[in-house]
Amino acid sequence: MAERTVDRASLEMLKKAARENIGTVWDRFESQQPQCGFGQLGVCCRNCNMGPCRIDPFGDGPEEGVCGATADTIAARNLVRMIAAGAAAHSDHGRDVVTTLLATARGTAQGYQIKDEAKLQALAEEFGIATEGRSKEEVAADLAREAMEEFGMSKGALQFLKRAPAKRQALWERLGIAPRGIDREVVEAMHRTNMGVDNDYVNLVLHGVRTSLSDGWGGSMFATEFSDVLFGTPMPVQGTCNLGVLKPDQVNVIVHGHEPTLSEMIVLAARDEELLKAARDAGAGGINVCGMCCTSNELLMRHGVPIAGNFLQQELAVITGAVEAIVVDVQCIMPALANVARCYHTRLISTSPKAKFPGAEHVPFDEHAALDTAKQIIRMAIENYPRRKQELVQIPDQQISFIGGLSVEAILQALGGSLNPLLDAVKAGQIKGIAAIVGCNNPKTTQDQGHLTLARELIRNDVLVVETGCAAIACAKGGLLLPEAAAEAGQGLRAVCELLKVPPVFHMGSCVDISRILVVASAIANALGVDISDLPVAGAAPEWMSEKAVAIGAYVVGSGIFTVLGTVPPILGGKGLVDLLTNGAEGVLGAVFAVEPDPQKAAALILRHIAAKRLALGLEA
Repeated sequence: MAERTVDRASLEMLKKAARENIGTVWDRFESQQPQCGFGQLGVCCRNCNMGPCRIDPFGDGPEEGVCGATADTIAARNLVRMIAAGAAAHSDHGRDVVTTLLATARGTAQGYQIKDEAKLQALAEEFGIATEGRSKEEVAADLAREAMEEFGMSKGALQFLKRAPAKRQALWERLGIAPRGIDREVVEAMHRTNMGVDNDYVNLVLHGVRTSLSDGWGGSMFATEFSDVLFGTPMPVQGTCNLGVLKPDQVNVIVHGHEPTLSEMIVLAARDEELLKAARDAGAGGINVCGMCCTSNELLMRHGVPIAGNFLQQELAVITGAVEAIVVDVQCIMPALANVARCYHTRLISTSPKAKFPGAEHVPFDEHAALDTAKQIIRMAIENYPRRKQELVQIPDQQISFIGGLSVEAILQALGGSLNPLLDAVKAGQIKGIAAIVGCNNPKTTQDQGHLTLARELIRNDVLVVETGCAAIACAKGGLLLPEAAAEAGQGLRAVCELLKVPPVFHMGSCVDISRILVVASAIANALGVDISDLPVAGAAPEWMSEKAVAIGAYVVGSGIFTVLGTVPPILGGKGLVDLLTNGAEGVLGAVFAVEPDPQKAAALILRHIAAKRLALGLEA
């Protein structure tokens, strides 16, 4: 068991699952061994019905597919399709937040309100929308309509691209990869990868980067900014995490997925006095809402809602036997949850028309009846509480406090309203650089080990770490999101953290909130009068698994940030493609990928990169 995870709560539940003969994601991973070698190398193609074709990487078999596509072409097409799917997922999340803002402005979204008027005003100014003498609802409606146009192609280029340094904008224009519209780039990616269209792997990759930029500087940025307008811009908050946040005497409801439009209403409904009385009448002490995956980050930042775990803990939460309902919307939800839930009393409730799960109960959710639907879901959980089988309940006692919610605005506030203290610390060498650790868990790696090992090694060497998503949850469970964790940092970073009373690892939100990191990187580059690619910054995804992570990695590199991947992407069969992404892209985009499964070695790569960038800026290495 020990090779599966470093998290003690997860280990405890894995042993319980084995005793009760419940299969988990790790068991299913082992049953797939050995996995298809052609698929792992990215040299199998099913894009038409002349195949499937596969290229033999050892030279003993075909060197071309039936149509003549080479290994580089096939691997590049597969990569671009992964980028398109990941960008579509994040951007569709953004679109739903935009439509919710419009419905709220029109007064047709039940339970929602505009909570951050200052951010609304700032965004309106950025989009050239008049605000003088107008209500917040009128301004929000115009802003939402402007955002909707960004998903098509009527405006020519995305508004948020102007946040990037002028040098980066000019580079995108020169390469022809400035996104014209979010949906436009995703559709074109699918067209280009159709049989008989784009066969040049370099050209394919360039459009893949363009598509990914429409996510990072478009869809994801809309999701982040408009969520702040609707639900409030996060500020530092103390939270608790790991499976120990489940309560033995309360109705436990886990919200799992990504879209805060659902989870916000679940939290509101769980505080309804009538429903709290119903829970007490059912024999429970109250209603305990917890988050899982990225939804948990959203709720933690704005409401202090506890986090039950990250991606690989979703089945384990059910295996505690103490969860009345697990409520899901979209993304990162394992279909196997229904099978695990059937072994206990847990009700799996799906809510999105985009994501139905055989074996789940479906309760359609939309913003027009949001609060009523959320109350219905909470009532279903309450009704399920008496069915809990106490003999199957085993809640690990692992839980830990941490600090989350460090938005761009919160960071600026901590620095006294200016980035200058951070820049001064970087220039003086107290902080050598900044590294963003993001992404998922993957059963190919020991759960959380990559995130924790990489973060510890970087902060030990005076690199400030910023995190989102499951990576942030991993480091929260490991105690690195507390001010006391500065004791593990190098002398320079420790002094800064102690002065500001902040952790050496910043929790900046969910996966879409990587857009916050782009905003900070742009602001630093603008302050120094350089491009993002000139900064001593790096990105890493030690345990990634999702197509969304491929899109993220592409837009991070496309924005000029060196990025290290911890699990191997399916491209190694295309040798030219690999060379382009790990070497040739440096001369085009100013950044490349590296693949390094060993987190200690990954840290060494990042530290060398940061030292080189410091030297080029004339700073002490």
